[in-house]
Amino acid sequence: MFDFLIQGFGVALSPLNLGLAFLGALLGTLFGALPGIGPINGIAILMPLAYTLGLPAESALILLAGIYTGAEYGGRMSSILLNVPGDAGAVMTTLDGHPLARRGLAGPALGLSAVSSFVGATIAILGLTLFAPLLAEVAVMFGPAEFFALMVFAFASMSVMMGKDPVKTAIGAVLGVLIATVGVDSGTGVLRYTFGMAELYDGIDFVVMIIGLFAISEILLMLEHANREDGEGDIPPLGRVFVSLKEILFCKGAMLRSGLIGFIIGVLPGTGASVAGAVSYTTEKRLSDTEGTFGNGDMRGLAAPEAANNASAAGSFVPMLTLGIPGSGTTAVLLGALMLYNITPGPMMFSERPEVAGGLIASLYIGNLVLLALNLPLAGVFAKVLTIPRWVLVPGIALLAFVGVYQLHSDLTAIYLMLGIGVFGYLLRKLGFSLAPVILGYVLGGLMEENLRRALAISGGEVEILWRSGISLGLWLAAAALLVLPWLLPTLLAKRQPNNRPLERVEDD
Repeated sequence: MFDFLIQGFGVALSPLNLGLAFLGALLGTLFGALPGIGPINGIAILMPLAYTLGLPAESALILLAGIYTGAEYGGRMSSILLNVPGDAGAVMTTLDGHPLARRGLAGPALGLSAVSSFVGATIAILGLTLFAPLLAEVAVMFGPAEFFALMVFAFASMSVMMGKDPVKTAIGAVLGVLIATVGVDSGTGVLRYTFGMAELYDGIDFVVMIIGLFAISEILLMLEHANREDGEGDIPPLGRVFVSLKEILFCKGAMLRSGLIGFIIGVLPGTGASVAGAVSYTTEKRLSDTEGTFGNGDMRGLAAPEAANNASAAGSFVPMLTLGIPGSGTTAVLLGALMLYNITPGPMMFSERPEVAGGLIASLYIGNLVLLALNLPLAGVFAKVLTIPRWVLVPGIALLAFVGVYQLHSDLTAIYLMLGIGVFGYLLRKLGFSLAPVILGYVLGGLMEENLRRALAISGGEVEILWRSGISLGLWLAAAALLVLPWLLPTLLAKRQPNNRPLERVEDD
């Protein structure tokens, strides 16, 4: 593992990749600071540009990964200053971050969130370095049946853990799988859902899908709220930005515990930063909130979700790199970026393309230091991004989206398809659907079908091969437990109650 990391630093410390890591961290912080943009939109907009510029695979992935981790840093700014989460993962940050800002501690709150993010990300990157190569060695034993069972487990964990409504999450994942089936069936040559359009014979391109689903739908939402007042002038004064050593030591337990929680949750397929932030905040509240200060501006309530968010982001690279299963919606986009370069993430990538896997892991160390150096002294500068009016922001995002798709395809049909998918994504968001399950279903759908075909071909059509091995059977049982336990747990807890009668009120003398 040490030799592997040394090789990765040799890739990441080249002048080009070092500059791309810095650029990704900077752009990611800016994207994260703007409410509603977030890492997925930032990556979706810049991914086709990175590909058309001819960047090597490892360089493009370093840039996009820098945007991902930088956006997790930047998402805290609007949460603390405006009480508006930058993305779903920053929701829990508002609970104690904004009360601190109202008390005149906006600067220390931003400084503490930067330090907490650094600590959480460092814990997760160390875990990624230690466990990813080991998990890759185990994953070599996976065959088509095991990979199919693993993807069933990923869909089960996604439907239970992602979003407030498991039914809508499952529907979104199914829609993504249906979209992945468009085009010529590779096994039989049958046309599926092409409606006679030759442009759809190769399926819906990943770049068109991701930009339409996220960037265009976000533009439509921004236009819908165009009459709303922008936040200019509402940002509270920052004061000092550097957090004191006493404040850091006061929150050290929350940072370390939440960083570990975030990493573990990030490794689980389909969870993401929002789940990590919620679990870490509620855990820390139970352990530390002895005086009832959480929710009223407790620094530990700010440090916990910030450490967990960034740890989850780094942890989600583990299943993506070792198993080819995205750990979050953003890593699903990164998975698609690798496929643009004809690289299949999985256990063999560590031996066949070590410069890609090692360079990415090494760049996370570098990017984490760059983000801390940027976010501590320049928090006031990044906060000014929140004052950009919508009449500037919307055309800028639209221009990047149209240019990126046209550069990649040079075809107006791709533009029209992108707009149609954008309207579809906008309607889903208006109906309360999360778009992350859709893109996860789209990415996993093709891989799931391919492994199912291979497994049945190996067994001569015997379905029993799907659960014959111990690994696949264990994954099937884990998926079933994830789907059943949320429904049984309330019933089991209710049975443990001795009675349901309210307690009688006792009067003191």
